[in-house]
Amino acid sequence: MFKKSLAALAFAALLHSPLLAQNNATPTYRFSLDLTQVKDDKLQVTLITPDFKEDEVLYHMPKMVPGTYAVYDFGKFVSEFAAYDKKGKKLSVERLDQNTWKIKKAKKLARLTYLVDDTWDTPKKEDIVFEPAATDIEEGKVFLINTHGFFGYFANRSKEPYQITVTKPQDFYGATPLRTTNSTATSDTYLLQNYNDLVDAPMLYSRPDTAMLKVGNAEVLISTYAGGGGARSKNLAQGIQTILEAQKNYLGGKLPVDKYAFLIYIDNKQNRTGSYGALEHSYSSVYYFPEMPPSMLAEQVRNIAAHEFFHIVTPLNIHSEEIGNFDFSNPKMSKHLWMYEGVTEYFAHHVQVNQRLEELPDFLSELRSKIVASQQQYNDALAFTELSLGALDKHEKQYGNVYQKGALIGMALDIRLRELSGGKYGIRNLMNDLSQTYGKDKSFKDEELFDKITALTYPEIRDFFKRYVEGTEQLPYAELFQKVGITYKPSGLQKRISLGKPTIGYDQASGHLIIASTENLNSFGRQMGYKAGDQLWQINGEDVKLSNATELINKHVLHGKEGSPLTIVVGRKDASGTVKPVELKANLVAADETVSHLLTPDPNATPAQLALRQAWLYSNL
Repeated sequence: MFKKSLAALAFAALLHSPLLAQNNATPTYRFSLDLTQVKDDKLQVTLITPDFKEDEVLYHMPKMVPGTYAVYDFGKFVSEFAAYDKKGKKLSVERLDQNTWKIKKAKKLARLTYLVDDTWDTPKKEDIVFEPAATDIEEGKVFLINTHGFFGYFANRSKEPYQITVTKPQDFYGATPLRTTNSTATSDTYLLQNYNDLVDAPMLYSRPDTAMLKVGNAEVLISTYAGGGGARSKNLAQGIQTILEAQKNYLGGKLPVDKYAFLIYIDNKQNRTGSYGALEHSYSSVYYFPEMPPSMLAEQVRNIAAHEFFHIVTPLNIHSEEIGNFDFSNPKMSKHLWMYEGVTEYFAHHVQVNQRLEELPDFLSELRSKIVASQQQYNDALAFTELSLGALDKHEKQYGNVYQKGALIGMALDIRLRELSGGKYGIRNLMNDLSQTYGKDKSFKDEELFDKITALTYPEIRDFFKRYVEGTEQLPYAELFQKVGITYKPSGLQKRISLGKPTIGYDQASGHLIIASTENLNSFGRQMGYKAGDQLWQINGEDVKLSNATELINKHVLHGKEGSPLTIVVGRKDASGTVKPVELKANLVAADETVSHLLTPDPNATPAQLALRQAWLYSNL
C-alpha cells in the first residue's frame, strides 16, 4: 500500500490466475450484487450457499487484506445479515464479533443476504479506510467495489470456487483485471478459483473512461472515474506507458503478467484520510487522488504506478507462507517488508535512472530524501524484521519507514551484490533467481529466506542481513557510496536555487499560501523583497493554489535555470489595510545552503569506482 499525505501537495497480492478454468466444478459460492438497487448508500449482497453437513457454520468478513498492513474489520460495514432455507424461512443467526456470524441449522441453509454500507461515508473516525482499499457506493455515478468489502467466506472453505454476478446500469462499464465468463448490457459474471483470488480482483463500475495499452506481452487497461467530470484516461495513459515500457526493459524485456488494470479514482471532494495513493494487487492496482492540475496528476500517477506495478515481482512471485496462505480472520505478519515494500520502492526509483528517465542528481536527491526521512521521522535503530512483525500493532507508527529505510536496504544490498560480483550481479538478478526458485504457487518459510538468499549469492550477504536488517546497525552510507564513487557527508554546503528561504504558511481565511516569516531569508530572498504576511498569488503568471504550489515551485524555481527571471505577484496590505497586488522580480541565483546527508558524485573517483557505479546504475538484467 502506497500512501502520501495531502499536506505534501502544498510542498502507496495474491497468487493465481484470476480466471477459473472453464472445466472446473460448479462454484461453491454464487454471489450476486445489484448496482441498480441502492438503498441509503447501501447495496444488498445475496449468496446462494453450498450444502453443509454441519449443524452450525461460521461466515466471515475479512479482518484485513494483503497489502494494507492495517486492521480494518470489514464486517463493521455489514448490516441486516439474514439466513434462509430453501422455502424462504429465516434461520437463526448469531453475530459473534464484528466479522463473524454463526448460522444455526446450517444443513437447511440455502441463501444469505446482507447490506453493505460504503466505507467512504462512515461517520466514525476510527472506522475510516484508506481510499484505495475502501468501498464507495454512489447511485448513478460510481461504485468502487473492493471485493473484500462486499464478499466473505465460510470457515475452512476459503479455497473453493466463487461466482460473482454484478447487475449494472446499462451505460456502466466494469473495469477489473478479471475476464468475464458472461457479459450483457446489464450484467457481468466472473468465476474465480478461491477467496484469495476474489480479494485480489477489485472492480470499478462507472460510465466508461478507458484507454488500452500494449506493453510487451501484456494488455494494460486504464480506467478512470473523475468526480468532477471529464475524460482523463487517455492523457494518463501516456505517462503510464512511458514508465511501463521502462519497467518492461528493466525486467529483461518481458512482463510476468499478460493482463493488468489501473483503476483510478479522482475525487472532487475533501477526503477523510487526508492521504492519497494506491493499493497493489497481482494483476491490478487501485489509485485515489484529489483533483490537481493535469501535469501534476500525470506525474503522481507515474511515480506511484512505478511502485505498485513492481509488485508483480514481489509478493506475486516471491512470498512467504504468511502471504501465500493468508489468514483473513487472524492475519500474521511476515518479517520481510524490507523486500515486499522496500525493494519494490527501490525498484520504482532505480528503474527511472536505469532507463534514462531521470539523471543521476535526481536519483541521488531521492535517496538523500529517504535517508533524511528514515532518520528524522522514524526510529532508525529499530531492527527491520522487528518492525515488519509488529507493523499491525506494536510498531504501527514505524510502518512508513518501509518506503524510506526499506528502499535504502534494497539500494545497499544492490551495491554490495554488485561489488561482490565485480558488477555482474545485482538485486534484480537476485529477485529473478528467487522468482525461479519459488514462483507464484510456492511460498518460502519466513525464517529461511536470508539463508536461501545467501546460498544463491555470497557468504558475506548473510552478515549484511544480520547486521542491517535483523540487527540495529545503521546502514554504512559513507562506505557504501564510496564503493560507487559517490561522496556522502552527514552535512555539507550545496548550491541550490530556491525561493530565497522565506517561511511559507497557509492563511485559511484568505485561502492563500503566505509568507509567514522573513527571518531566514538569504540574499536572493532579500532581493525579491518579501514581507511577512504577503499572500502568494502568482508565480511567473500562473495562479498559485494550495493544490498546485509544489508543481509551480518545482517548475519555475527549483528546476529553473540560474539567471532566468522570476516574477511573483503577492497580495500585500497597504496603509489602509486593503490587500493589493505587488509584483516582485529578480533573476534566479543559486546560493550555498547547508544540507544534511549530502550526496555528490566524486570528481576524483577511480576507474574501478566508476565501473561499479556504471554497473549499479545502468546494467541490464
